[in-house]
Amino acid sequence: MAVDLLCLGEPILEFNQQPDGRYLPGHGGDTSNCAIAAARQGAHVGYLTHVGADAFGRSFIDLWQAEGVDTTTVRAVEGGQTGIYFVTHGADGHEFSYFRDGSAASRMTPADLPRAALETAQILHVSGISQAISQSAADTVFAAMEIVRAAGGRVSYDSNLRLKLWPLDRARAIIHAGMAMADIALPGLEDAEALTGLTDPDRIADFYLGLGAGIVALTLGAEGTLVATPEKRRRVPGRPVSVVDATGAGDTFDGAFLARIIAGDDPFTAAAYANAAASIAVQGYGAVAPIPRRADVEAFLATP
Repeated sequence: MAVDLLCLGEPILEFNQQPDGRYLPGHGGDTSNCAIAAARQGAHVGYLTHVGADAFGRSFIDLWQAEGVDTTTVRAVEGGQTGIYFVTHGADGHEFSYFRDGSAASRMTPADLPRAALETAQILHVSGISQAISQSAADTVFAAMEIVRAAGGRVSYDSNLRLKLWPLDRARAIIHAGMAMADIALPGLEDAEALTGLTDPDRIADFYLGLGAGIVALTLGAEGTLVATPEKRRRVPGRPVSVVDATGAGDTFDGAFLARIIAGDDPFTAAAYANAAASIAVQGYGAVAPIPRRADVEAFLATP
């Protein structure tokens, strides 16, 4: 298997609260969402994980295959389980409650990595969540990044800080180490403020450039994205929309951004496209269902 983008992490079944209080079942997991978002933009994408050999695990495999995401590097583990999370919505935004301890993905080790697939990927995408779910998962992500970098590929890293999964000091140490191995840094402003202690977006961009990234795309919510390279930087504005559910917005941004980088766009053009994709995604419920396809994004961009 040779793919443009290989995403590594934990898929997790989603139950998303609706206005009437009922929960809508769906599929989530940040790097899984990213993979689907990139595939919907036309990129050749694969997913690397372990799932339970159960109905939930099979539903993910069915989903990825329906979306055109290569599942060659997905393993269904007998006796394993697939994680679950609930999303509730309130005045302060959305809140996550996880039930994922001991999941099949959290038990992955470096010995489980498919070296050939990693060596042929153009970009490996991982996140803070990919490393937060267990010590062995953190080690597995580091090992995967080393394989990709040694083979001449690039690494994309989204901080995606979840303090319910690990304490801030450990998160800071692991995520900074991961970002130091990344070519493309994809932090969110709120995460970056907590991780770096900085509040100015330009200083945050400088911090991640200083760790070694060639591209930093710092998402600023409704204000768009600050894109920085060692040579130049620019704020790429977003477009105001009515937000219904921001659950998968950052993942949609990541997938769309990486798909356009792979297609040959410069990072500023890619960010404008990814901002549009995320703006569409937040207008629907769930992590996967609202992720737009390329035609939808192009039509949105063409609308004044």
